[in-house]
Amino acid sequence: MRKGGVMQRHTQLRTLLLALLSAGVLGACAVGPDYKRPAMELPQDWATRQKAASPAAVKQVSSMGERWWSLYADPVLDKLEDEALAHNADAQVAVVRVLEARAQLGVTESDRYPAVTANVNESRTKYSQLSSFPRPITNLSHVTLDASYELDLWGKFRRASEAARAELLAAESSRDAVRLSLTAQVAQQYFALLAYDAEDAAVRRELVGRQETLELDRKRVAVGVLSEYDLHQSEAAEAAVRSQMATIAQQRDRQEAVLALLLGRSPREVMNGTLARGNPKLADSWVPAGLPAELLLRRPDLKQAEMNLVALNARIGVARAQYFPSIGLTTYLGSESTAFSKLFTGPAGVFQFAASVSQPIFNAGRIGSEVDAAEAARDQALVQYKQAVASAFADVRNALSAQSAAQQVLAAETSRAESLSQAYRQAQLRYQAGIASRLELLDVERNYLQAELNRLDAQRAQRAAVADLFKSLGGGWQEAANVQSANAKDRARAD
Repeated sequence: MRKGGVMQRHTQLRTLLLALLSAGVLGACAVGPDYKRPAMELPQDWATRQKAASPAAVKQVSSMGERWWSLYADPVLDKLEDEALAHNADAQVAVVRVLEARAQLGVTESDRYPAVTANVNESRTKYSQLSSFPRPITNLSHVTLDASYELDLWGKFRRASEAARAELLAAESSRDAVRLSLTAQVAQQYFALLAYDAEDAAVRRELVGRQETLELDRKRVAVGVLSEYDLHQSEAAEAAVRSQMATIAQQRDRQEAVLALLLGRSPREVMNGTLARGNPKLADSWVPAGLPAELLLRRPDLKQAEMNLVALNARIGVARAQYFPSIGLTTYLGSESTAFSKLFTGPAGVFQFAASVSQPIFNAGRIGSEVDAAEAARDQALVQYKQAVASAFADVRNALSAQSAAQQVLAAETSRAESLSQAYRQAQLRYQAGIASRLELLDVERNYLQAELNRLDAQRAQRAAVADLFKSLGGGWQEAANVQSANAKDRARAD
């Protein structure tokens, strides 16, 4: 008897599982619109307006990928970038948000599968003997395996999963955007720190020269070969350089603190730590001919905007599915007995299979309003995505222009500094020969120092412009043949 009961329950369980699986196969349609990338008028390729790059240079830049900063060939910068990616607070938060989105996807995906739970109940009840129907003490043992499943005939859960997968991809793209922005900031702040170092060194050299001149002028005044007017000019010139040096030192300290925060260093290191310096190459960057403009759509912030659009488009299907009947299946299989010793015998077996259908009849337009709200949210995301794409192309255009201008400014400032260096040496000779006045020498000296500072700032701006170009392009780039396949993979992951 016991063997026959167990076999019967096994047969019932197989029947239940087949019913649930068959129900899952029935869910072959999904209401709501399927996502299609919006059609936009994109340029065919990049209007670079730059000097032609050699094939070797193009190959070097194209092969860098995400580690675009290796173009500067500075091991110190490489270490700082790695440190920032590992410890920066914003980067860590972005990583955790990806984990949160991945976990939320798992929660959403679980709705597409049956829920199975085991229940074990053991009770002993004593009734009053003074009631109208006195009963003896009752024991009850109950063991069941319960299962429930809602048929996804209209694709409600599949659309929700589609939205959750897109939100995961959006979180991953947001993480990549944070990392890209962070690496560009680290490079630019590092170049600014090096520029302050160079400016401080230039001003210190100038201060030494002016202090020597001031000491010599004091001796000349003492012997009566120089007027006090010229001495006061020398004192003022020396004080101006000391003031300039103090300002640069303050700016450098502030820059070190900014970079330490970007690197995610501890409060103690931010307060007392030091930052290593390297010698980055004065790099140029070129956008190779033949790269399609569609490449820019792989920029992390644009991928994030598109995945947000995909998610909100799928949410329309979730909202529309509420118009249709909800069909639920529930069942349990187990044993129940007043005697625990007979709990697993054939006669103690219990089984139930039930189906329920729920169809909305009247809800004061709630479902329609939810559909309208989902469509409006999708339309907002569509406008934002198109605007983000247009802004991205504006970023690239500005970055290309800024890099070209930075190269020209650096060349001009370098030429100006070299010319004023020659003029300063000639002014010194003219002053020593008595041909030029002390005021004329100081004027040339001030111009030369300012030209050198401008040259150093132009060098910083040129390096930063290259970093800004890589940021606007979304990092390193692939060969043209790989662009479309990469875009197709991203869209497939969201489906």
